[in-house]
Amino acid sequence: MEMKKRVSLELRNRNPAEVVELVVDNCLSADGEVEGLTEEYTQLEVLSMVNVGLSSLNKMPSLPKLRKLEVSDNTISGGLDTLKEKCPNLTYLNLSGNKIKELSSIETLQNLKNLKSLDLYSCEVSTLDDYRDGVFELLPHLSFLDGYDQEDNEVPDSEGDADDDDDDDEAGPPGDDDDDDDDDDDADSSEGEEDEVGLSYLMKEGIQDEEDDGDYVEEDEEDEEEEEDGDVDGADVQGEKRKREAEDDGDDDDDDDE
Repeated sequence: MEMKKRVSLELRNRNPAEVVELVVDNCLSADGEVEGLTEEYTQLEVLSMVNVGLSSLNKMPSLPKLRKLEVSDNTISGGLDTLKEKCPNLTYLNLSGNKIKELSSIETLQNLKNLKSLDLYSCEVSTLDDYRDGVFELLPHLSFLDGYDQEDNEVPDSEGDADDDDDDDEAGPPGDDDDDDDDDDDADSSEGEEDEVGLSYLMKEGIQDEEDDGDYVEEDEEDEEEEEDGDVDGADVQGEKRKREAEDDGDDDDDDDE
């Protein structure tokens, strides 16, 4: 697909002034120049034209808000001085996989005072012995080259991710999370105390039931003993009565004999 047509499709019925990010990778520039883009893209901040056959950036429109430009895997060899005029606020530029051979080809990037990150890997210039030191010396305002700073520390994922993390940290009044944790701990503690109280109560009830059962058993045993004692006493009384009756009968017989 031709680059001009691809740019038109990516508009998706929007006004060019409403577009903030535009990606037209893997299409084809008919003459090796930027096609389809105009100065109407006044709000454009991110532009990606990877592997589109670019050999020059001379026809780049004025994009004053452009911060990120991806033009890797093309055939650009120079002519970067146009970026100062057309994209003065660039902070990130990816030229990897192009035809940059000498450090002098990127010397003009000194004029991009906001440029913090530059990618040149897979360019011939990156094979020079003093490549990294030479680039950082040539562009002292540069923070990262090919994803690493001068001390070989890797570039953070993105400033946007850092901002998101800050927003997450700042969300809500300070100390809310701690209060929530304290509330949860209090709730857990209360539940634990309730469980212990309930368990103690149940155990106490069980012990009381056992004691009551024991009382009932003792009372039953006492009742049985009393009944047995009663039976014995009754038998003794009856035996005594019979004995007395027998004696009385004997006395009567003796009286009759007389």
